[in-house]
Amino acid sequence: MAIVNTAADGGRTVDVQQVIDGQRVRGPHLVLLALCTLIMFLDGFDIFMVGKLAPAIAEDFGEPAKALTLVFLLQQIGLTAGAFVISPLSDRFGRKASLIGCALAFGILTLATVWAQSLLQVGVLRLLQGIFLAGVIPNAAALLTEFAPPKRRAFFVSIAFTGYTAGGAAGAFVAIYLLKDYGWQSGFWIGGIVPLLFVPLFMLFGHESVQFRARRNPADPAIGRTLKVFDPSLDLAGVTTYSVGPARAPKATGGVAAVFTQGRAPVTLLFWGTYFMALGLITLFGAWMATFFHELGGISLQEYAAVSLISFAGGMAGTTTIGWIMDRFKATRVLMILFLIDAVAIAALGMLPFGSPASLVAFTVWGYAQAGGQAGINALCAQAYPSEIRSTGVGWAFGMGRFGGIFLPMLGGLALATSITLQQAFLFAAVIPLFVVLLIFGFDRLAARGKFGA
Repeated sequence: MAIVNTAADGGRTVDVQQVIDGQRVRGPHLVLLALCTLIMFLDGFDIFMVGKLAPAIAEDFGEPAKALTLVFLLQQIGLTAGAFVISPLSDRFGRKASLIGCALAFGILTLATVWAQSLLQVGVLRLLQGIFLAGVIPNAAALLTEFAPPKRRAFFVSIAFTGYTAGGAAGAFVAIYLLKDYGWQSGFWIGGIVPLLFVPLFMLFGHESVQFRARRNPADPAIGRTLKVFDPSLDLAGVTTYSVGPARAPKATGGVAAVFTQGRAPVTLLFWGTYFMALGLITLFGAWMATFFHELGGISLQEYAAVSLISFAGGMAGTTTIGWIMDRFKATRVLMILFLIDAVAIAALGMLPFGSPASLVAFTVWGYAQAGGQAGINALCAQAYPSEIRSTGVGWAFGMGRFGGIFLPMLGGLALATSITLQQAFLFAAVIPLFVVLLIFGFDRLAARGKFGA
């Protein structure tokens, strides 16, 4: 524990960041990790569920599959707006409060979709849901980064992202086991009720960032109580105030301008470009992959859903291991290799016979590279910004990713409206990870010049 100074009245000021940095992983860290992983699961499930059920939803409303383009577009507009709006609010009102509010709001809106009477109504509700769904990853990543010991931060964020990956894949179980008997609405019942059950759980066992609390009110006694939960051996007797870092260190101010000040502009622009391409690609496949195989390859939704679980296994392996690898090797080099593998795997998906052993290998490798790559980018981004603007930095990067998620899925709908083949669609998509490689190379060059810690 670091004593920054002793006041005339004998009170002590404790640097909460040094306390966190000096801890080892204990039970409360794992509880917080489990809660953040759970809400990431719910976030991934709700975001990607429509893509798994798209043809069934369109058929139920008497519309062609390409009519879902509007639904995907509106959802991405909501996700984009939420990333730019919710994240700065989180830096002002707190991570825990934002996660609870987001889960409550998108749970209610997901339930409301069950009673939608048209695709337009589904789209409007998805737009509203997207605003709150967008707040989950930046806040969960910020919260874990601010509680995890230094050598476990990338690992914690990547583990939490396994929840997002698992949630994105879980829609396949709805398509396989529930769709035929209970309709597409079954997915929305699950996606609405479970987040509402999560809210009281997080209220009871979740913790607010002590860095956030110390910035808001240095004399807040709740800071000490939270620190004692994570390390009961701490002696906080006589402590009257808490700080975040040395008092002489320059503090970042909130707002989007802060992500460009103090030499952060090159890093921020590179993150924006990286998220635009990487998250846009994930959204493209989340929205249209099932439909691509169904419409262009003649594969049934149930058959695709079963095979897609192979990519989920790869994705879980990727998100579980990428943080451990990044904590031990040069992060930028690891990510460049991963996205090169991603490009090769995507091209293979369109060329190999669906369901063949080689195709299953390609699905596994693609799942590993895509999920592991995005988890790695998230961990990198969460550590690139100081606590004062961490949610803003991560959230606005995700906002640019959501712009990519608007643009690239529109190309997917355009592809379905043309005479493009399945092979051509996947070859086009395989180019996108190559752009990500070039952008990450930019981080590598900044790191070589001492301007980026990766």
